[in-house]
This record gives sequence, structure tokens and C-alpha cells, in this order.
Amino acid sequence: MKAKDYGLSKQDIMEMSDQYLLDIGYHFPIVVEEGNGMYLKDAEGKEYLDFYAGIAVNSAGNCNERIVKAVQEQVAQVMHVSLYPHNTPQAMLAKLVCEQTGFDRIFFQNSGSESNEAMIKMARKYGVENFGPEHYHIVTAKKSFHGRTFAALTATGQPDSAIQKGFLPDLPGFSYAEYNNLDSFREACNENTVAIMVEPVQGEGGVYPATKEFLEGLRKLCDERGMLLLFDEVQTGWCRCGETMAFMHYGVRPDAITMAKALGGGLPLGAVAMTQKCADTLNPGSHGCTFSGNPVCCAAGYAAISELLEKDLAKNAKEMGDYFMSQLQTLPHVKEVRGLGLLVGLELEDVDAVKVKVRAMEKQLLVTATSNRIIRMVPPLIVTKEDCDKAVAVLRESIEEIAAEEN
Repeated sequence: MKAKDYGLSKQDIMEMSDQYLLDIGYHFPIVVEEGNGMYLKDAEGKEYLDFYAGIAVNSAGNCNERIVKAVQEQVAQVMHVSLYPHNTPQAMLAKLVCEQTGFDRIFFQNSGSESNEAMIKMARKYGVENFGPEHYHIVTAKKSFHGRTFAALTATGQPDSAIQKGFLPDLPGFSYAEYNNLDSFREACNENTVAIMVEPVQGEGGVYPATKEFLEGLRKLCDERGMLLLFDEVQTGWCRCGETMAFMHYGVRPDAITMAKALGGGLPLGAVAMTQKCADTLNPGSHGCTFSGNPVCCAAGYAAISELLEKDLAKNAKEMGDYFMSQLQTLPHVKEVRGLGLLVGLELEDVDAVKVKVRAMEKQLLVTATSNRIIRMVPPLIVTKEDCDKAVAVLRESIEEIAAEEN
């Protein structure tokens, strides 16, 4: 669907959106109608260099031919069947994911939030069934982000942010500890703690990678106390951080992980993968989802993951991530550049990151900001040095212009 097909302009579409959609977030003042590789094209024909990939979703590039073909073929065969019958795309994707990650079982949902809900449910049930009715406490990290559904929202360690404000009372059974601080996590655990849940790299929290010592310490702590170690890999998974999954970079294996974003190749798809020990906790009726294993989404997912693996885009993510971060270090007003692979954060010292994001968009570069000081960049994993150089040049101009205006 394109605006012109309905006799509408870019402005008409933006006004329609403003009139009918919930006003819950910033929208780029553009109407995207086409995507191709590293670029998006708007209703006026302008092309934008894409360094946010639909928030780390389009890892194989916008409208990747293999994914598009898989979706078109599946739509013509069967679109939806629910979780009751078997379907080939779901089975094929389940096998691929389990083989690539080393987990025994997987359950598909529509999103990262749903997947984290499922993982939290599993952990609480595991604790109650194995240790008693009070054994459902979970420790997560401050500045974490795990989603916007209720358990995932409570697991998110940002109590003073708009993400959590007003949605009281919180779901009981959660405590927050300082990220990358093993002592803080140890102190937050109690006799009823069943699990520790963290992101290998905090994305929404400002792009903070975990240290190897921290994750190794969490694994040891969980083993000592009979607790589960849970990783939220919704944003870090599927080659984004330079390995198939981010936990592989650290050499620390969790008991369960969640994934979404890149998993669906542009369609809504999330999953929780786990060891058999965890899977034994969930019996028929204990969890479900109408759209679980949707054939179209799983066909897209199978094509997307196959593309990422066969093109060795984890290697490109590592190489281009290292190069991109080295070039970002040369920018003015930079306090810190951090990240892992192509999950990159640029923290500015004294310039408004949100204004820089908007100025970059006006110069046809798309990035996101996690706060008024931090720009987050998660480009498609097909990015080249030339793309990185273009992005750095636009960011340099944007930062210099905003700095001059603010002073």
C-alpha cells in the first residue's frame, strides 16, 4: 500500500496517524513506503541510510529477497493454523534454532515481551514446583528493559521512567541489582530467589555490554544456589553482537534465552528456548498462544536465520562493529563509544542526542536515541565500511550543528 494509490499525500498519512493512533512515542516525520538493503525510501522518493533496522529487526537488510520470496510462497499456501496442528515452517525453524543455539526446546510467540513473559512464567513455576510456593523471586538489573507486558514490565529495572510510571501495583517477586556488579546481585538474592535474568548487552538502558567476569559470576552463583540463569537476547541475538547469540561471545551458557526482532526477518516473531530441565516445568495447558508458530512468520524466520548464518553476517557484524566504533571515536563532543558487534551506543558529553537524531534524519540518516545523551545504532548486518563512513560524516555534521545552536 502506498499513499498515492489512495490519492493521499505524505502529509495526509501523517495527519491520519496523528488523529487515530495513540500518542505514545516519537515518530520520524517521514512516511516509509519502500525498503532495499541499507536504505528506506519515503513517499516523496527520498532515500534514507538505515542505521536502526526497525530497531534491530531487519538484520539481513530491508526487503531481503530470500525472506520476501519465503513469505510470498507461504502466504499462497497457508497463512494461519493456530498451535494445534503441526506445520512445516514452525518445525523447520524450531530445529534450526535449537541446533544453532544448543537448547532442547523452543516455543514461539509474537514478540520479545511475550517471550520474556513465557520465560518468567517458566522460572516461577520451576521454583514453586521444585522448592515451594514462596520460591518465585527473580533478580533483574537496574536500567534493564524486558518489555511492556506486565511481568516483563516489572522485570524492567527502570522504576522512575515513563515505561513503568503509573502501572501500579507492580507484580510481586522482583528485585533489581546493579548491572555488571556481582556483589549487588548476590545481595539481591534471597532464600526464595529462583532466577537471575539479564541482557548480555543492555540496549534500551544505554548500550552497556556485560563483562565476561560478571556473566561468569552469575552462572557460578546460580549453580551454587540452584537458581536458573536467564538471558534476554531479544536485541542481542542472531549475529547482532558478532556471534550467533551474544552468550556465545562470553562463553556463558544460560538455562533459557528469549529472542525476537531479527528472528522474524521483519515479521512479528519471538521465542523462548530452554534446556530440557526447564521445559519439563511446562505441561499442556500451562502456556499457549493463538499465533504460536504462525506459518508465515516462521517461514520468514527460517529464511532470515538461514541468510544470516550462510552469509556469515556475525563475522561482518564484528568487523564492521569494530570499524564503526573506531570511527565514532573521532567525532566531537563524544564522552564514550561502547557496544558489541553492531549494537552500538554513542554517548555525547554536552549535546542533546535527541536533537542530533532529528538532525541526522533531516540529512537522511536514521538512528535512535535511548536518552538525551545516548544515540543507539543497530544497522542491518550487511553494512559496509562505505555505509559506516557515510553515517559518521552525517553524525559529525549533525553534532557540530546542534552544538553550535545550543551554545
